[in-house]
Parts: sequence; structure tokens; C-alpha cells
Amino acid sequence: MNIVVTGSSTGIGRALAERLLARGHHVWGLARSDQSAFAAQQPNFRCSRCDVADYSAVAAAASAVAATWPHLDALVCAAGLQGEIAPALSADPAKWSATVRANLDGTYFALRAFAPLLTQPSLTASRKKIICFSGGGATKARAHFSAYGVAKTAIVRLVETIADESRGQPLDINALAPGAIHTRLTDEVLALGPTVVGAAEFAAAQKQAAAPPAVAAATLTRALDCVEWLLSPASDGLTGRLLSAPWDPWPTLGGHRATLAASDVYTLRRIVPEERGLKL
Repeated sequence: MNIVVTGSSTGIGRALAERLLARGHHVWGLARSDQSAFAAQQPNFRCSRCDVADYSAVAAAASAVAATWPHLDALVCAAGLQGEIAPALSADPAKWSATVRANLDGTYFALRAFAPLLTQPSLTASRKKIICFSGGGATKARAHFSAYGVAKTAIVRLVETIADESRGQPLDINALAPGAIHTRLTDEVLALGPTVVGAAEFAAAQKQAAAPPAVAAATLTRALDCVEWLLSPASDGLTGRLLSAPWDPWPTLGGHRATLAASDVYTLRRIVPEERGLKL
């Protein structure tokens, strides 16, 4: 498969690029960092240096991909940053907005720029695949991380909307919560300390950093396995969902496509009192 991965220079994005390359896929990585050294070691890896929050840069990268690859099979939007960390009502407004823009616009810009290439017929896949990383506050309030959480929540709704708009087309788009994985984002939280990030977030980061190597490796492996499953024909027809890599039974969901398509399971929805047995 020809696969574009944003945020491929570090963390989960880099681990995913390495996994996909090891499986024989062709990967084009987008990141602000220079990836030329990695590309020199990987014959099936190409890269573009760009900020995904800058649409002109993403569009230029998409043009470079289109000039090299006749089709694109999948897009994985893994780029993201925590940005402004503070109580919402005392956060720096400009930094708060920039954080939302980097995460939300950075995802949308990639979707928009690569959409034309994703519509081109593929020689290797019957359905095109899009995976957008979410989690990190998308399903519950996350104190001190409002900008990041708001953007990640919006990404889920964007995924649901595009899935609805593309019904009947050979395209599956889903959001993925990869789980608590030790990356540079964890190190940022530890470096800032509990006064800035909050006691609960700091304690969670400490626990994450102290996890035994085998546990940390298993969590990352589970996330990468889920991405591979979503890219494979086993997930054909599953679209518009938010899946948790560590908690959801995603390996079995292929057999429940029709049931899921007719439900709001694995989506963001409003809960009314009757659903909780309450009479208000």
C-alpha cells in the first residue's frame, strides 16, 4: 500500500512508519523535523518537511506525493502537540488558539490536501483508508488540557461527518485513541510538573513513565496492531467510529459491520436521563 503518515518523525508516528515499512508498504512521512537520515536508511520511505498547520505546506507535500505515486491507499493523521497547558479560563488565548489550530487544522488540512489523491483508483486496495488519532480528552474532560482536548474531540466529529458525507464511496475513515503511550508528550508533562499540569495528570505521567519496558512495548504494539487492522480489508465497511486501541474488541468488529452501521456505538453522542434510568 501507498500510505501517508503525518507526524512520522517521532513517537507513535515514527513507530508506525517503521512497522508499515517492515510490512513492505511504501510510506511518505510528513513532519516539521528533518527525516532525511531515516529516509536514507529506508528505500520505501519518502518524506516532506512541513508544518501540518500550514495548509500551503501540506498542499505542496500532497503535490509532491501525487507527482511520485499514481494513487494513495491510506492516510494516517498522527501529528499532534499538547501546546498550551493551563486552566482554560487563565490560559494564554493566543497559545490556546494555536494549539487547537495545530491539532484540528493539522488534521483537516491533511484530509483536504490528500482527498483528490485518495479518490484515484488503487491497484492494491479495494477501499481507501483514513485514520485520525484522537483520545487525550476527546471523551471526557481533561483539566489543564482544554485546547488539546477540544481539538481531539472536534477531530472525532470531523471523522463522523466525513464518514456520513462519503457513504456509498469506497472509503473508510475512523478515529483512534491509541492509549497511554510514553512519548515526548509524557516527558513534557513530567518536565512541567504538577503545579502546571495538575496533580492527576502528573501522577498519570509518572505511572506511564515508570511502566516496565514489556508493558510499555505491549501498549504500543496494541496501538500499532489496531492501525494495521484499520488499514486492512478486515475492517472494510467500518467507518465513522472512535475506537480505543487498548480497550475495544476491534479484532472482532469486522463481523459486526451491519450492526455497527445501524447504531451509534463507538461515536460521540449526547446522553439523556432515560438512558441512565433517571427521571428528571
